[in-house]
Amino acid sequence: MFVDTHAHLNYEDKYGDFSALLAHIAAAGVEKVIDVGWDVPSSALAKQQAEANPQLYFAAGFHPSNLEGFGDAALCRIGELLSSPKGVAVGEIGLDYHYDGTDEAAQKRAFCAQLELAHSLGLPFCIHSRDAAADTLRLLKDNRAKLSHGGVMHCFSGSPETAKEYLKLGLYISFAGPVTFKNARRLDEVAKMVPADRILAETDSPYLAPEPFRGTLNTPANVAKVYEKLAALRGENIEEFAAQVHKNAHTLFAKLNFEAKA
Repeated sequence: MFVDTHAHLNYEDKYGDFSALLAHIAAAGVEKVIDVGWDVPSSALAKQQAEANPQLYFAAGFHPSNLEGFGDAALCRIGELLSSPKGVAVGEIGLDYHYDGTDEAAQKRAFCAQLELAHSLGLPFCIHSRDAAADTLRLLKDNRAKLSHGGVMHCFSGSPETAKEYLKLGLYISFAGPVTFKNARRLDEVAKMVPADRILAETDSPYLAPEPFRGTLNTPANVAKVYEKLAALRGENIEEFAAQVHKNAHTLFAKLNFEAKA
């Protein structure tokens, strides 16, 4: 059974009938999905969805491009949400310098504050990093003492050299649809070198649908395609690889081991 370690099912207008979506996900062999927030409302909805559905868990936090309303009160609210037994991580957090006019200083402050929150809660974190690899790595090194509960570089898109630096910090590397794309030579190299006990897989739904579904609405039902490509790149049996990722996910996100009563 597959685990999708990062998806956004908390877009109420994206997926249509939610019960039908969950049935489709289960039929595709996906046992668990981590539903990830990007601000307080989306995190609260992810919590609501997770608590209502046994196969869903959630992460709560502020995405670097969604910092409106961020502050002490909002951080406190994120912490309250994560007191749920189904709240597995702080995320997604990080840095994103892709857009013109980005307030880099505000992103750095929010990133560091949420690393502190994760540490204080005893939870891992999910990191988004786009066009900001140097600062992401520097801030993680500066906050090394706050990494003891682990974390993951979600939807990794960087170089093998950058991946090695994250691995030295004890982080996991997660791959999404782009690893299946024909031009993903650099990602292919990273996928081959990540240690077996540090690799994860995800969809980042509704974005980045893997081949052969590229360009369509992505859902966690497609995560098998990511697993298949990673196993093939690493020369591993798909069943054994899926079992390893399952173990990794439950090791990093310890609260995945909580089995909600249906």
